[in-house]
Amino acid sequence: MGEIARFRTLGPQTHGAGQPASALARRVVVPHFPHMKLLYIADPMCSWCWGFSPVIAAIAERYSDRVPVELIMGGLRAGNTVPMDQAAKDTIRHHWEQVHDASGQPFDYEFFERDDFVYDTEPACRAVVTVRNLAAESTLLYLARVHRAFYSENRDVTTLEPLAEAVAAVDVDVTTFRMEVETEQMRSAAAADFQLAARMGVRGFPTLIGHDGDRLTLLTSGYRPLSDLAPLLDRWLEQHGA
Repeated sequence: MGEIARFRTLGPQTHGAGQPASALARRVVVPHFPHMKLLYIADPMCSWCWGFSPVIAAIAERYSDRVPVELIMGGLRAGNTVPMDQAAKDTIRHHWEQVHDASGQPFDYEFFERDDFVYDTEPACRAVVTVRNLAAESTLLYLARVHRAFYSENRDVTTLEPLAEAVAAVDVDVTTFRMEVETEQMRSAAAADFQLAARMGVRGFPTLIGHDGDRLTLLTSGYRPLSDLAPLLDRWLEQHGA
């Protein structure tokens, strides 16, 4: 499991899905990661994660020779069975408008014309976990493609077909993906991600955490532009000689 450690926070926190940074556990169970890495906790159907998608892609590219990014699925509404009513649509639409204003990311608002849509994020999370299992280096790219399918193309990523089509963007065999994504092993792996995020005290997405092998450092809980986040990340890396 790992030892108990404290979160350190670098800088103020900002917009995200879920509870604010103050809700993060002060003392959390740290899983064992042998080397420094960035833990990115997100959900394919989290609009602020879609807004953050270009930021995390830029971080992964800019710091690729210094620290890897490991993706953990948060399970924003995993297992939800309740269809969206008008109040839910209004709330989510407001979030989308906020994300667009903050990040410039595109949205297809025809989504809100859907009737009886069940906002269950488990299938999309499980699909990302499956790609991570098959080709870990393609996970961030696949997450971005699923984000785009849902938010800017109005595809129903609670169903298998759009998730399988998104595999075309990464180096994963579609037939293998279709077989693996429905297995009990992948369902359990997705559930394990949700539990890990909860054990680390994560309550909002996107969350980016620096892990130095012994301690977790909260870099952001919520959306933050690269111009704000890069200096914090540089400071964290310098503190650890990376």
